[in-house]
Amino acid sequence: MRDTLQECLAALEGAKYAFTFASGQGATTSITSLLNKGDHLVSIDDVYGGTSRLMRENLPRHGIDVTFTDITDLDKLENAIQDNTKMVWLETPTNPNCTVVDIAATVQLVKKRGDIIVVVDNTFLTCYLQRPLDFGADIVMYSLTKYMNGHSDVVMGAAVLNSQEIADKLRIIQKSLGIVPSTFDCYQVNRSLKTLSLRMERHKATSLVIAKWLQKQPNVIEVLHPGLTTHKGHEVSKRQTSGHSGVFSFRHTGGLEESRKLLSCFKVFILAESLGGYESLAEIPSIMTHKSVPPPQKAQLGITDSLVRFSIGLEDPEDLIKDLENAFKETFNN
Repeated sequence: MRDTLQECLAALEGAKYAFTFASGQGATTSITSLLNKGDHLVSIDDVYGGTSRLMRENLPRHGIDVTFTDITDLDKLENAIQDNTKMVWLETPTNPNCTVVDIAATVQLVKKRGDIIVVVDNTFLTCYLQRPLDFGADIVMYSLTKYMNGHSDVVMGAAVLNSQEIADKLRIIQKSLGIVPSTFDCYQVNRSLKTLSLRMERHKATSLVIAKWLQKQPNVIEVLHPGLTTHKGHEVSKRQTSGHSGVFSFRHTGGLEESRKLLSCFKVFILAESLGGYESLAEIPSIMTHKSVPPPQKAQLGITDSLVRFSIGLEDPEDLIKDLENAFKETFNN
């Protein structure tokens, strides 16, 4: 069953190889296990909290140096690359700020500097909305737990690629680290992939409706949704994706107290860290998913207490808007 799932994932990505792991973090750990002592990794600064923790606390203990930088600024990326850089890690859109990275431009710059593996975490968009290998990436990483499975009943990760050399190494890592998924979980994800297109279209449409509603609210400062024309990365997103998923963030005029109050008032939205399931979720990145990020970095990235992240599910948009209206009224008295 694992082989069947891996073949399916590779086919969906237009790739030659796919490897599944017991979690998304397991996939990240396995991919970074391609590095050796003395190697250097460059990661986008606005990265998933679990990935950030691994790179800040674990990789350095194994003699691997990590530099975090704003990869959307190609000058900063070029300055971050060193003679011993062996891997560049990026997300697009990022978590939680939904920053969009130009994959093709990034790959072009990186490959000029040497034989460096470019990894793209494509968890937010899936292969249905974005295929990083088409733009030159070497490895596409997934937390299959999220949209690819989409039913909030499986924990799994994957790496998809074309290089036989890298595949041979990952095959050994997959078998030796003991983090392969169960047969039943593989069956579940295979089941879920049959409805991927239907689910992603629904997530995409509803999230844009909610984002546009938020833009009209007096207590909302900014809506970070790549599907909006006001988003800084909108044009790049149009070039390399078929739309955005259900995950996006917004900033309001209050602070942590208002964020807590807002989320406590929801009846349809669920307070939870995960994303990509059938249910709509809300969270506060500064004290939840990105709590482990050092305070100076959080401040630099704009991960403040007024930032709220949504994962829009499959509910009727009118039900979600009604829930938002009631919660905003209770929180901001408007």
